[in-house]
Amino acid sequence: MGEEIQFRQLLLGGLAVIGEHRGVKVISANQAPDGVASQGDYQVVQTVGGASVHSVADRETFHPVAGPEAEATALYVRQMGLVERAQRAGVAGEEFVIWDVGLGAGGNICTVLRALQGGAARLRVISFERTLAPLEFAITQVDQLPFLRGFDAKLRELTEVGTVGLAELGLAGAWELRVGDFTGLVRDAHAVLPSPDAVLFDAYSPARNPAMWSLPVFAAIRSRVLPGRSAQLATFSRATLVRTALLLAGWFVGSGESIAGKEETTVAATERADLKAPLGRSFLRRAEVSDAAEPLDGGEYRRARLSAELRDRLGRHPQFQEKPALDAGNR
Repeated sequence: MGEEIQFRQLLLGGLAVIGEHRGVKVISANQAPDGVASQGDYQVVQTVGGASVHSVADRETFHPVAGPEAEATALYVRQMGLVERAQRAGVAGEEFVIWDVGLGAGGNICTVLRALQGGAARLRVISFERTLAPLEFAITQVDQLPFLRGFDAKLRELTEVGTVGLAELGLAGAWELRVGDFTGLVRDAHAVLPSPDAVLFDAYSPARNPAMWSLPVFAAIRSRVLPGRSAQLATFSRATLVRTALLLAGWFVGSGESIAGKEETTVAATERADLKAPLGRSFLRRAEVSDAAEPLDGGEYRRARLSAELRDRLGRHPQFQEKPALDAGNR
């Protein structure tokens, strides 16, 4: 645990150093080293997985360990089965809806769209972001950011007009941009948003952006899934308070793939059967004794034990009423 905390501090601390975690080296630079592009609050930095973008003001490196393409492929494309699911939607004549929550510099969604090129599905993509500054910087550095190649013109058009077609990318459908406060938008009963099939959830960490990781936000996303439709949400965080928030918001939750130096990620689904490694009852026992299991409520970040009320609600979740032998938490 101490090693994990030190590694996170390295990634967030803005130090111009090379750190190593379980054999994975990563650069996190507040001041651009020689040969690294820098412009205002953003820089291109080299991680072991390739070039990425670093925010000086927020002291965050996007995709700091595996790099944008490897991380998005493992976290979203592969473990949510996006290619296969989109293909099935296309055969059925249905639209496949992707929510890209945290557009950032475009690494996640460009990797996902590249993986879906040539498929039969008609896509509807909505990218949500509070500021376009990192993306606008990244577009100017496309020669150093391979994940943007072939997408920079379309991204530039998206930032200018808000909604674009995907035909030039070898895809059918449309791509929409929503700029502003996602936490308010998703909870606004008057806001029209399509029912998502896949949610790429990539906000800044809970400690830095607690409102995005709150129980009300995860509940609001879940409420946007129409009855009779199935959806999945994947995120890099494996924090107990994130998983309890997802469960209490009405999702089924499982352990996600290991990515680079991170032992687990998290996948949530509206259907338990869609999870490869659902959390078992041993997760309940861990949550009961954890000092950081109480879901965030949208205010400041804080660590707290589960209240008696929420502990009781968690224990009554349908996920824990069955005990398949292969539950991740029962191994």
